[in-house]
Amino acid sequence: MSELYQFVGVAKRFSGPENLEIFKDINLLVHEGESLAIVGASGSGKSTLLHLMGALDSPTEGKVLFDGRDMACMTPDEKARFRNKTLGFVFQFHHLLPEFTAEENVAMPALVAGRDRGEALSEARIMLERVGLGHRCGSSVPTMSGGERQRVAIARAVLMRPRVLLADEPTGNLDEATGAQVGALLTELNRELGMTLVVVTHNNELAATMNRSLELRAGILYEKTFA
Repeated sequence: MSELYQFVGVAKRFSGPENLEIFKDINLLVHEGESLAIVGASGSGKSTLLHLMGALDSPTEGKVLFDGRDMACMTPDEKARFRNKTLGFVFQFHHLLPEFTAEENVAMPALVAGRDRGEALSEARIMLERVGLGHRCGSSVPTMSGGERQRVAIARAVLMRPRVLLADEPTGNLDEATGAQVGALLTELNRELGMTLVVVTHNNELAATMNRSLELRAGILYEKTFA
């Protein structure tokens, strides 16, 4: 598999009354099409690492390369296009718009990209069918369960067939059974669409279903294995 992301000597610090070092000297390769879990305690920097991959933040030191290009060299417009067309995001809280239907929420990335509304809604319905919610296309967000809302969020994230899906605690707000269903859906889409999947999670059961797992501890990444 070809290299997609490369972290080279990456450090992240936040300035304030005391300098807060999140991590230091991170060296990491993420390969095209793989599924990778990053686990660690709360506050260990897992989400910050994901934000660097998503061009939502920049390292204090070192470089984050995507397809060999230093992401720090992207202009704001290039970063916006990168996030819209190359990446999909799934968060612990679904961040759906309650005033819109499920299919309208899923269609949002395509509408932002300038697609025809009818075409975008048609693609959204197809994707909702894929995640098992074809019968809920016209439903409003407040009428949906937590698991249904997260599946709508996943459908929205993969609508544009991104090369990378970044998921931040995607099962953290769900019960165990629903979380397992959402985790299975993510790994199925990883295989079906050939996209790279990077998940940060506290859930060892979810992490164990990925091709590879790393643990972020005391600012350093370690390989993690499951018995």
